[in-house]
Amino acid sequence: MFVDHTIDSAPPAARRAMTAVAERLGYLPAAVGRLAESPAALEGFLRMSGMFEATSLAPLERETVIMTVSVRNQCAVCVAMHTATLVRLEADDGLVAGLRTGAALAAPRLEALRRFTVDVLDTAGGVSDEQLNAFLGNGFSREQALEVVLGIGAYTLSTMANRLTGAPVDEALTPGA
Repeated sequence: MFVDHTIDSAPPAARRAMTAVAERLGYLPAAVGRLAESPAALEGFLRMSGMFEATSLAPLERETVIMTVSVRNQCAVCVAMHTATLVRLEADDGLVAGLRTGAALAAPRLEALRRFTVDVLDTAGGVSDEQLNAFLGNGFSREQALEVVLGIGAYTLSTMANRLTGAPVDEALTPGA
């Protein structure tokens, strides 16, 4: 039902963002082509995800948040794309497998982050003092608690848009699917 836009077929307001994504990744993901139907949604996601990338959370920590949201929201393309990111980051196989299934993680700090992300999702942000303190007790800050919310927001937009549009897993990501 949604068009796999190319840079040439997309609404003009989406073309600059699509070109930047294609240059950064070396290809244009189908999910981006479909999201381009709404230049505002595409730009919103790219800005939010860029802001999340600039947070104080370390790369594996950001990927923990992203994968937790992606698995929970059953976004196959997001799981595949961020599995590939974890491989590029040289994450160990146990971490990748745990994140892909939503299982408890062996690394205590990352497990605290995964658990806090689930808690925020489960309570729509209304985590208990105990849940927040468990997160903070693993070396995270209140600033990072809010950064988790930013990541949840960005990747909720992405996962829901990808599911709505039926975005397929790109061939480039098939090994990570």
